[in-house]
Amino acid sequence: MSDPIEIRIEDRELTSLLFKLSQKAVNTAPLMRNIAGIMQDSVEENFEKEGRPDKWQKLKPSTIKQRTKKGYWPGRILQRRGELAASITSKYDKHSAIVGTNKIYAAIHQFGGDAGRGGKVKIHARPYLKLDDDEVNSIIKAVLDNFNS
Repeated sequence: MSDPIEIRIEDRELTSLLFKLSQKAVNTAPLMRNIAGIMQDSVEENFEKEGRPDKWQKLKPSTIKQRTKKGYWPGRILQRRGELAASITSKYDKHSAIVGTNKIYAAIHQFGGDAGRGGKVKIHARPYLKLDDDEVNSIIKAVLDNFNS
């Protein structure tokens, strides 16, 4: 099993709000469950739309040819058999909300890089563990709603 990939939301307003909320000694587990749900929905939408707001790099013709030969085309980018998308899970506790995957090949698709024997295959980054501004704002709103209740 590979080390987990960690994607952090580095938003000063959100970080400050979460810190203030923690100082109130509020049970934040329901909030973290909500945040995990927002993040998981975001990842699912990234797979559905094949990248947001910027579309992922198209597959190379050689990849499409290989997929066609094996019966995986037409299809979606990063979803030859759907295992990566299906592996996305979320978990939460009173201190954190986490969305990720345990697939060993997940990082190469998230960040891109050289793969294959001898690193001869260039994989383009196709960030699927990503939130857009609307989702970050939804998380901020959820925190504010919890903070003000």
